[in-house]
Amino acid sequence: MTAPDLDSLRLLVLVDELGSIGQAAASLGIAQPSASKRLSTVERRLGLVLVDRTRRGSALTPDGRVIAGWASRVLSELDGLLDGAEALRTQHEAQLRIAASMTLAEYLVPGWIGELKRGDPGLYLGLEVTNSDQAAELAREGKVDLGFVESPGPLPGLSTRRVATDRLVLVVPVSHPWARKRRPVTAAELAITPLVVREPGSGTRETVDAALRKAGVGPAKPLLELGSASAVGNAVIAGAGPAVISELAIVRDVAESRLVPVAVEGVDFGRELRAVWPAGRRLAGPAAALLAIAVRNAKSR
Repeated sequence: MTAPDLDSLRLLVLVDELGSIGQAAASLGIAQPSASKRLSTVERRLGLVLVDRTRRGSALTPDGRVIAGWASRVLSELDGLLDGAEALRTQHEAQLRIAASMTLAEYLVPGWIGELKRGDPGLYLGLEVTNSDQAAELAREGKVDLGFVESPGPLPGLSTRRVATDRLVLVVPVSHPWARKRRPVTAAELAITPLVVREPGSGTRETVDAALRKAGVGPAKPLLELGSASAVGNAVIAGAGPAVISELAIVRDVAESRLVPVAVEGVDFGRELRAVWPAGRRLAGPAAALLAIAVRNAKSR
C-alpha cells in the first residue's frame, strides 16, 4: 500500500470540514476536477471508498470520515514537528537566548530588548515566554543565557540579580461590592474568598500564596486558574471574581474604570523581579549588556 501525499490528506480533511469537494478545492486554490482526481488516487492507494458521489453532490462515506479524522491527527503532528524544528533552529542560531516569566515578558523585557537592539541592531535574539518555574529551570540547565523570574523564594543553582520591584494589587470589577468598600479587606477575608489566580509555577501565584501564609491565613483559594496576567484581568472584568495581580498589568484597566483596586490590610504583596543565570557562570557579551540595561532601568523607576 502506498501512502497518500500530504496535500491529498489536507484535501480530504477539508472535504470533511467544509462538506463538499468544491469548497475544499476552492480553499486550497485548485480546480474541482483536480481535487476529485486526487481523492480518487487516495481511494485506489488505500483500497477504500472515501467519497459518496451523487448527482446532488459529494460527501464522505463513513470510512472517509474515519480516514479524515486520522489524517487530521497526522497533519497536526506534522505541524508540531515543523514548529518544534523551527524552535530548535531558532535556539541554536540565537546569539542571546532569554526566558522570561509572563508578567516580565509582557511589561518590562520588550523595553530592555529594544534598548539592547538599538545599540546592536544585528544581534539575533531568542525569547521564550513561560512561567517563573520554567524560566528558572531553563536557566539552571543552561538552555538559555539569562532568565527573568517573579518567584519570591530561593533559587538553588542560580545566581540572581534584582532588576525591578513590583507590587501585587487586589482588583475587582466596578460592579463588585468590594469596589465600594470603605475599609480595607482583611487578610482573613481575602483568604476565604475564591480568587482568579495564575497557574501553579507562576511567580505571581507563588507570591500571593507566600504573602498569605506569612500573614497567617494560608494560601489563596483558587476559583479559576489562568495562564497570563492579561487573561486574569479579563476574567475579573467579566465578573468571574477578584484577583491579585501585578500593578504593571492593571494600569490601563484601572485608568479606564474597568478594574477597581482594593486595599488589603495585613498582607505585604511587594516583590522583587530577578534576573537569573547558572551559578558560577560569569555573564558576558549580550547577556551582560541586557542585564546592565535591566538594572539601570530599575534604578530609574
